[in-house]
Amino acid sequence: MQCQFCKKAAATVHLTQIVENEVKKVDLCEACAKEKGVNDPTGFSIADLLLGLGASQKMEEANAAAGNEVACPSCGFTQADFKKTGRLGCARCYEVFAEGLGALLKGMHKGTQHKGKVPPALRKAAAQKAELSRLESDLKAAIGREDFETAATLRDQIKQARNSAD
Repeated sequence: MQCQFCKKAAATVHLTQIVENEVKKVDLCEACAKEKGVNDPTGFSIADLLLGLGASQKMEEANAAAGNEVACPSCGFTQADFKKTGRLGCARCYEVFAEGLGALLKGMHKGTQHKGKVPPALRKAAAQKAELSRLESDLKAAIGREDFETAATLRDQIKQARNSAD
């Protein structure tokens, strides 16, 4: 594969960016990568790479509007540190840099609230527990209505759900 810029040397640096379900790939040789600042951490912004060129400027503008360079009181991380590394220093940084991060995170992810992943076994146990709870509340309602046929059916379903959970 050839470098997309010089079209002479073999590409050894491969960058991929996905923005709004559109994949953009750049293949560079070592010399062009250095020229573009990809190998130089001080001249290359990972945030710009991930979010599109100039995207980290949104955070800088938000911080400039606040008056000066904002630093996290917990870890001392600054906007410049984020621009160099593409990472924040601690959990508190998300609060400190919240104004500028909102737009950046929306561009990177589906949402701005972390939902996490649940192991399949735990997900199954939680679903069984929720189903059991629903059946028990339906049973109480059926007894309250004096609908004993439905209550008997629900009792059997509860018994079967408890046996399958074990």
